[in-house]
Amino acid sequence: MAKLPERDRPWVMRTYAGHSSAAASNALFRRNLGKGQTGLSVAFDLPTQTGYDPDAELARGEVGRVGVPVSHLGDMRTLFDGIDLGLANTSMTINATAMWLLGLYVTVAREQGAPLDALAGTTQNDIVKEYLSRGTHIFPPGPSLRLTTDTIAWTVANCPKWNPVNICSYHLQEAGATPVQELAFALATAIAVLDAVRDSGQVAPERFPQVAARISFFVNASVRFVEETAKMRAFGRLWATLLTDRYGISDKSAQRFRYGVQVNSLGLTESQPENNVQRIVLEMLGVTLSRDARARAVQLPAWNEALGLPRPWDQQWSLRMQQVLAFESDLLEYPDLFEGSHVMTALVDDLVAGATAELDRVLEMGGVVAAVESGYLKSALVASLAERRGRMERGEDVVVGVNRFVETEPSPLVAAGAAAIEQIDPAVEAEAVASVAAWRAARPAGEAEAALARLRELAAGTGNLMEATLECVRAGVTTGEWASVLREVFGEYRAPTGLTGAVSTSVPGTALAAVRERVRRTAEEIGAGRLRMLVGKPGLDGHSNGAEQIAVRARDAGFEVVYQGIRLTPAQIVAAAVEEDVDLVGLSVLSGSHLAAVASVLAGLRAEGLDDLPVVVGGIIPPEDAATLRASGVARVFTPKDFAITDVVDELVTVVREAHKLP
Repeated sequence: MAKLPERDRPWVMRTYAGHSSAAASNALFRRNLGKGQTGLSVAFDLPTQTGYDPDAELARGEVGRVGVPVSHLGDMRTLFDGIDLGLANTSMTINATAMWLLGLYVTVAREQGAPLDALAGTTQNDIVKEYLSRGTHIFPPGPSLRLTTDTIAWTVANCPKWNPVNICSYHLQEAGATPVQELAFALATAIAVLDAVRDSGQVAPERFPQVAARISFFVNASVRFVEETAKMRAFGRLWATLLTDRYGISDKSAQRFRYGVQVNSLGLTESQPENNVQRIVLEMLGVTLSRDARARAVQLPAWNEALGLPRPWDQQWSLRMQQVLAFESDLLEYPDLFEGSHVMTALVDDLVAGATAELDRVLEMGGVVAAVESGYLKSALVASLAERRGRMERGEDVVVGVNRFVETEPSPLVAAGAAAIEQIDPAVEAEAVASVAAWRAARPAGEAEAALARLRELAAGTGNLMEATLECVRAGVTTGEWASVLREVFGEYRAPTGLTGAVSTSVPGTALAAVRERVRRTAEEIGAGRLRMLVGKPGLDGHSNGAEQIAVRARDAGFEVVYQGIRLTPAQIVAAAVEEDVDLVGLSVLSGSHLAAVASVLAGLRAEGLDDLPVVVGGIIPPEDAATLRASGVARVFTPKDFAITDVVDELVTVVREAHKLP
């Protein structure tokens, strides 16, 4: 086939970056841009994502760990110091507090003299998937959609190049979604957003195609890159059909499926981590090979993300992967490689048919919000993930170095131990706490209170909240103060856990039956009706997939499982352990705050006289930290390499037996 008359421009190349402080992250951004990165992708820490200042109780141990803390306008100025926002293309992974962070960004751009109509980038702003997978939601669905709607309406009028919402199926796949579910659930979210904007009356009907044109998507790509290519081609077809049939939008430019991608981080392995390099490259192919469905922006994880926070060199390696594909290979010289392929056409047709049927099912329930509130979507994802884990445990899905080909030479990449990942200085949190206190003390007296009062008044009504948010930014309001006012007005929301009805039907029967018998016998020997296990998620880490899979399997093995969802204080976990009279506490922490969070829970249990209650911990925990946890009294530490969940549950029974001095 003939080459293209002119080589295609590469996609926007990003690395997902940010940690410690605004100053440290700014230095990282500027180094990455100097290495040829063409866009920024900002990782915010969990307190910023969930609307807390660094001095909040729930922020303890979380400040600066998985992203940069941004508490006020001063932090945002520092974060983008020396970076021209009029020329930058910035993606901000932010959802519940998206309006606030956009307000900070816009204000800094204005201070730089950048025209608002030149600002290019994305606020993720997809709150639905937070209820289902990532867990950084704050408010109930109704008020959350209002914030999304207000942000979209404001940007269409003021920042026409900005993508104000980024429908995110990335975390749906991580939470267990099949390709069909990923397509259907993401499109159901897009319908909820488009309907909300249309029905708000804030955008004139003739400008509604501009709303559709500014909606982008953020997707995941697994190592099954042929299937992922078909998924992206199906996404484009379904999106165009949806806009035509439901909204009467026929303009081809408005119908274009705009998406960015980060390939699958949770599919990376702690075991033989060098294998992650080829996984990342193959996953990148799924979103770049097909010219007609090629990503507009790509960010790749680093080979060591299953171990901890990547270093700048690790991020550079991932950036170079993109650059080699874009500039050394001939990929961008040819038309679509799959046009006319019978295999690809059949795959796409199957995905379109399956996703259409699933989307219709969600819409018949009343739409995506109703499907969230009923627990249908979460239960479907938990069940799909249980099925996926079962295939892996049975060996039907091969993961090289984990459940097959496990013999290995020592990896020189991790020979240095903890030096193989970025280390966060413990002083970062104390500095952030002092900084936000100094900021509050230095701002003009009364201005912040007046701006917050205006925000509170508007939130209680129906007006667009963006201008009031910008007023808060200029008055020196902090992230926690802005979110606190909206918490007062809107309330907070605890999403369904999805455990009801989820059963590990795919687990080999004999193995689970043996564990179930041990659970029954142990309960009998200690004089309990059933063994009771508390699964706790301390702090702000909302990645609950692992905790939920342990909870489902433990329940199927005969444990009575107490699981109250995410974002619990250590005091709440201790209170639940006392009230429920449990035999075992399991803590799940994936954000790197395990040392502080676990120490607080252990101290609380001891204060209640529960020194002998066994505690186990799971998460992304380096060996040095695991040793520290065990020395502090933790009975077992589990990491992603412990993939066989039935074996983990069997070990939990052993922990209970050891605590009661049973053979």
